[in-house]
Amino acid sequence: MSDAAVRTETLDVELARDELDTALAQTWKTEPGLWGMLTTVDHKIIGRRYIFTAFVFLALGGVLALLMRLQLAAPEARMIGPDRFNQIFTMHGANMMFLFAVPVMEAMGVYLVPLMVGTRNIAFPRLNAFSYWIFLAGGLLLWIAFAIDMGPDVGWFAYVPLSGPQYAAGKRADIWAQMITFTEVAALAVAVEIVVTVFKQRAPGMSLDRIPLFVWSMLVTSFLVIMAMPAIMVASTSLILDRLVGTHFFNPAEGGDVLLWQHLFWFFGHPEVYIIFLPAVGMVSTLVATFARRPVFGYLALVMALIATGILAFGLWVHHMFVTGLPRLGESFFTASSMAIAIPAGIQIFCWIATLWDGRPVFKTPLLFVIGFIVTFVIGGLTGVMVASVPFDTQVHDTYFVVAHFHYVLIGGAVFPLLGAVYYWFPKFTGRMMSERLGRWAFWLIFIGFHLTFFPMHILGLEGMPRRIYTYQPDLPWHGINLFVSVSAVILAAGFLIFFIDAIISARSGKPAGDNPWDAPTLEWATSSPPPAYNFAYIPVVGSANPLWDQVGSLNVASGLRTARRELVVTTITVAEPQARESSPRNSIWPLLTAIATSIMLIWSIFSPWAVVWGSIPIAITLIGWFWPAGTPEDDA
Repeated sequence: MSDAAVRTETLDVELARDELDTALAQTWKTEPGLWGMLTTVDHKIIGRRYIFTAFVFLALGGVLALLMRLQLAAPEARMIGPDRFNQIFTMHGANMMFLFAVPVMEAMGVYLVPLMVGTRNIAFPRLNAFSYWIFLAGGLLLWIAFAIDMGPDVGWFAYVPLSGPQYAAGKRADIWAQMITFTEVAALAVAVEIVVTVFKQRAPGMSLDRIPLFVWSMLVTSFLVIMAMPAIMVASTSLILDRLVGTHFFNPAEGGDVLLWQHLFWFFGHPEVYIIFLPAVGMVSTLVATFARRPVFGYLALVMALIATGILAFGLWVHHMFVTGLPRLGESFFTASSMAIAIPAGIQIFCWIATLWDGRPVFKTPLLFVIGFIVTFVIGGLTGVMVASVPFDTQVHDTYFVVAHFHYVLIGGAVFPLLGAVYYWFPKFTGRMMSERLGRWAFWLIFIGFHLTFFPMHILGLEGMPRRIYTYQPDLPWHGINLFVSVSAVILAAGFLIFFIDAIISARSGKPAGDNPWDAPTLEWATSSPPPAYNFAYIPVVGSANPLWDQVGSLNVASGLRTARRELVVTTITVAEPQARESSPRNSIWPLLTAIATSIMLIWSIFSPWAVVWGSIPIAITLIGWFWPAGTPEDDA
């Protein structure tokens, strides 16, 4: 226990509330203007930046998708040449996977997890700020390279030897590999922050069986990131060394192995699917409970399904490699694993259906997206079981059947829940409601446009249309379906356009939301919308998994934190008993300066290996500034 105890008691929260709010606001504030924007460590500000930036990358990736569909609408089209098409194809995949899908899910966690567990800031807030700047730098590197015709053209998976020095001259493949380093450093930083926040900063009384399901999903996701991301960083670093230094990790003539790349990449790549999917599962569980007006059915089963999915995710990667000539016994194992992971997914779906069945559903826009997710993900799951079969996968591998499958899984399994979650938590982000009318228009256009766009791709795949082609001959039986798919993509794009318009208009002039417009049960709605800089004037004490429903009236609170310093309550891992007070670092410019120094070194290393040596000097200087004792507990933390 630190020098002053943390007391759990019932307080009159209105007593001297104005004075308390004023003191906390002064202690936790972000300075106005440019300086405050560059130095803030407030998880809410950084989370909003992450979310906004990721959605900008979503819009850019969507434009690239429309360009590809325009090129493929007719045979022998000449709108885009093969070189530019390869860049667009690679940019679309890399952008959506590395700059949108994973970052936006972690961004939702950055904003929501501290609020949902009842703490005042995320763990390691300066590291959180650093992670955003590094993520932004990686995104700018990729898109600036594309703008000057240096965009990667080796596919979002960058298979060797096509991405190696023999076949990929220039710096395009190096830019792809270094972009991976940027985004994975950011992802690993956020994962560590979320794990520590969930384990050690939960509100008193929030035992493991009272953690919100979205927080559980982010916790499991963070462990997946920590265990899977190093594989792709090893792969991309090895590729850079092969290209710039002359090593031979992937050169069979010198003892390397091209299949080593696929093993490293897909050991990361398939858990990445669940790094994207598991947060969406937590979102769905949260939304289903709120709009069914009852606690979620099968809380323990849902938690165990999350954990089982996270474990099984590491036993699937070889089903991407069934046509590489691996031993049949190994392929049989990965077929079984690929089918087994459908079991926890089925448990989750049945729990959600049971919750809705036994509840009193309120069919608002967020719940519509949840229902659209269930329908779409079931279809994607069925085709996933199909491609888990070696004989079938051998026939459809590298065809548009696989393109259809993974879009059903990724868009159906992640984007639909994400859009529902944005409508649900938008009042928490901005204090305003999004339009219900525009939301319904957006949902139906996206839902109908998605299925009209991607379901026919299954047929294209069965008819033999391969992936990654920029044109095709007119005598092939693909023209009619491709034209239909391209027109349908416009409907899908119109739905996303309405969503973006709705978000922009609502952020400026939407209906004021109030603190808890959905009558939701979790702690993020126990504070104002949007929350103050310090999140909670008094740290709440939790007595159930749905405290705002079960603890009617006012919550018990923990007192004993000083107002003149940024302090948090540290609790035990299992039952969340108060242990101590912990200082939280103040705002600082050093995370930004460290990110700039790191970005310069990484980009410079694309052109010279000596950058690693000389570029380490400014990084060391900024890290010394970051950790130099400043004389206060907050700054020394």
